[in-house]
Amino acid sequence: MRVLIDYRPALRERSGVGEYAHQLVRALLRTFPANESGVSHGPLDLTLFSSSWKDRLHPLSDIAAARTVDRRVPVRVLNFAWHRLRWPSVETLAMRRFDVTHSLHPLVMPARNAAHVITIHDLHFLTHRERTRAEIRRDYAALAHANARRADRVITISQFSAREIERRLGVPSDRISICPPGAPDWTPRTGQPKNGYVLFFGTLESRKNVGGLLDAYESLTSQTRRTSVPDLVLAGKATDAAQAWLDRIARPPLAGRVRHIGYVEPANRRALYEGARLLVQPSFDEGFGIPVLEAMTLGVPVVASSRGALPEVLGDAGLLVDPEDRDGMAGAIQRMVDDDAFAAACAAKGVLRSRERTWELTARRVFDAYQQAIEARTARLRGSGAGRRDPRERPGRGPGRSPG
Repeated sequence: MRVLIDYRPALRERSGVGEYAHQLVRALLRTFPANESGVSHGPLDLTLFSSSWKDRLHPLSDIAAARTVDRRVPVRVLNFAWHRLRWPSVETLAMRRFDVTHSLHPLVMPARNAAHVITIHDLHFLTHRERTRAEIRRDYAALAHANARRADRVITISQFSAREIERRLGVPSDRISICPPGAPDWTPRTGQPKNGYVLFFGTLESRKNVGGLLDAYESLTSQTRRTSVPDLVLAGKATDAAQAWLDRIARPPLAGRVRHIGYVEPANRRALYEGARLLVQPSFDEGFGIPVLEAMTLGVPVVASSRGALPEVLGDAGLLVDPEDRDGMAGAIQRMVDDDAFAAACAAKGVLRSRERTWELTARRVFDAYQQAIEARTARLRGSGAGRRDPRERPGRGPGRSPG
């Protein structure tokens, strides 16, 4: 099976979709390894695609077994051509044929012969378009419905997202594969750090509810002795929407108690979690919530939002709170800090729960989705007449007129 994966989300800073893309490729290569000659990857011949004017694809050692296609084409230019014109085909760009193309976002990679697989992590771009930016705002909401219908298989990462895709995009459940992220291969830490901090880990953007977390933290520090509340660390890339929060933490009463450390390289993430007293994930919406799973793997207690897929990931291994309830969030943080026995129980449950999720299982589910996509395309071509071009792939068709 010849598969082309769009690796661009992981080309630079691996957060969210980028981390999923990298770990999925790594797991596919480990689960379906190359044969002795190294010519193919057993049942899977995997190629990574990238395009950028400035950034080159230099695969790390753990994914070096994959083939690569790296084109010096600006991301925005190629995305506009792909999303609006459905051109050029991946066969033209890669100069070879594929059985499956896999896009790690909701819009397909144009192909003449391959089956289309897309991954829709969540529908935040559709439910809260005002919180999105750049090409996501321009293209995703307008084109996701048509692309979901064109895809031969839709992959998503949680039961919550699968239900939303079926409800909002009209994709039948039998065309959706749920392939959640796996836990990292970390050994749980022993004990709690004496001077641990409250950790938020994620891109600083509106959907993550950083403002609500700052409200809760400020309320907490004003009600209790300052020394009884650990400092708050915000880890993650700051978007334009984050400037007001960064200004706020530079002023009293948060100055000196809250610090932003920026994007954290993958190699440094375990140490970041190990130094935390607890993780707080207060998002308004999450398709999964990888930081919650990573924290659970190490035995870090978690306070998370009761919305999106976070309850599905955390279960009873932590505290769930309404992201708009400042006092409730503050109370949950305080309980995790004050009640060592409760925090330890949550941590232990989290470790056990995290062991149910592995990247090998994810890889096998994704491979199954590829096979189902090929079968769906084959059946569709038989139904439309052998040898005919797939009508869904005609170049130049307007995005609003794609057939179902």
